[in-house]
Amino acid sequence: MHKDKDKKNLLNRLKRAEGQLRGVQKMLEEDRDCMDIVTQLTAIRSSVDRIMGIVMVENLKECLTSNNGDSEIQNQRLEQAVSMIIKK
Repeated sequence: MHKDKDKKNLLNRLKRAEGQLRGVQKMLEEDRDCMDIVTQLTAIRSSVDRIMGIVMVENLKECLTSNNGDSEIQNQRLEQAVSMIIKK
């Protein structure tokens, strides 16, 4: 699906979000201020949304550039991808 560089970039983004989630867990354990926690959760949500966008764009590129000869299958894959984007 992804080139090694793109895959590494996505994995790094996911690891960063994972670290942020662990940070929020620690903040909750320490009874930190609600606004600080919400701020961190908002940052995590933005990060995950960005990762989802990158994955979807790559999927759409693959759908558009694949030349498997079956336009019906390609259309189904595109509709599926668009449906996932709209559902978000």
